[in-house]
Amino acid sequence: MIQRHISPLLQQLAAQFPVITLTGPRQSGKTTLAKSLFADKPYVTLEDPDVRRFATDDPRGFLTAYRLGAIFDEIQRAPELTSYLQGMVDTDPQPGRYILTGSHQFELMTQVSQSLAGRTAVLRLLPFTLAEVQVLRGKDAVAPDLPQTLLTGFYPRIHDKKLSPSQALADYFATYVERDLRQLAAVQDQQRFERFVRLCAGRTGQLLNLNSLGNDAGISHVTARAWIDLLQTSYIVHLLPPWFTNTGKRLIKAPKLYFYDVGLACWLLGLRTAEQVAHDPLWGSLFENFVIMEAMKDRLNAGENAEMYFYRDSEGNEIDLLLPTGGKMHAIEIKAGATVNPDYFKGLKTFATHHPASVAGGGVIFGGTQSQFRSDWPVHSWLQLQTKPCLTPTP
Repeated sequence: MIQRHISPLLQQLAAQFPVITLTGPRQSGKTTLAKSLFADKPYVTLEDPDVRRFATDDPRGFLTAYRLGAIFDEIQRAPELTSYLQGMVDTDPQPGRYILTGSHQFELMTQVSQSLAGRTAVLRLLPFTLAEVQVLRGKDAVAPDLPQTLLTGFYPRIHDKKLSPSQALADYFATYVERDLRQLAAVQDQQRFERFVRLCAGRTGQLLNLNSLGNDAGISHVTARAWIDLLQTSYIVHLLPPWFTNTGKRLIKAPKLYFYDVGLACWLLGLRTAEQVAHDPLWGSLFENFVIMEAMKDRLNAGENAEMYFYRDSEGNEIDLLLPTGGKMHAIEIKAGATVNPDYFKGLKTFATHHPASVAGGGVIFGGTQSQFRSDWPVHSWLQLQTKPCLTPTP
């Protein structure tokens, strides 16, 4: 097992809080990480029906066996446990006593905020970063191929077990539909829901239009909203909000749609080879998805929140990614092309002209292999993400 970038932060917080809550997508490595860093603690999975029944029928009796501490996996399966844990950690607030993991962000966060506020640190673990994948590959490995990187995605199991991405992602999605949907909501028409998710993949990197999405899927606007919320709750899609400021310009207010794992987006689009990815009309959007998720992973692994934005005004001026830093914004343009084009800098220059007080630097991340340290806006190869966090400055 490689050391996840979030490990130092998790260990630091475990020395300060009696409860650590680790959430994130299924198969992002939460269980492996918790068992590795806290190997001295009993491991209990609430996915086991017998264990779950005991925990829900007699929570006091169940927790008595683990009064010294434990790892409780998939805690959202027994939500009442958090209320009982509150009393136990108030009596004995020993740091790092309990480690909770869960895969559903809304339900889990609601339980935690109600029962364990002030008693737990909450961390989100997303799939591998590109840098973590490179460590697994080894320092002598050849430079990765960009289309293949996007096709494979970043779920740890695919890399650790060297699985076929197509088969592994098909299994992942089938498991999600069969298990998580039953827990989260009553989706009556499963086939229509699956079509809806594929339609979302076709809109990767685009502004979210629920009316259009609902019409194409044959569902109402209300159902489309409910299903988007469901996909967010279960860490399938992320909606990147637009950045607003008090200016006279009309700004776009709809969020942009991305997938937490670009490999899953590729699979949902029907892409099965690296060549298909490289020639797909959504090639640029998939690369954009990849870079944005790398930035989010870096922020979360460093203990920052996931606050990130894009910018677009009614005149078509746009910045792909804005990262808050010291009260200002670090502006990043994301271009899949392998050759630097002067147009790459147009959005950055326009944004800096219109909002000079809001800019704290920036640059371009592109699909080429050679970085260029230009005087105004540096151009960074995507390969730089293998060796250091995404290009987020320190405030």
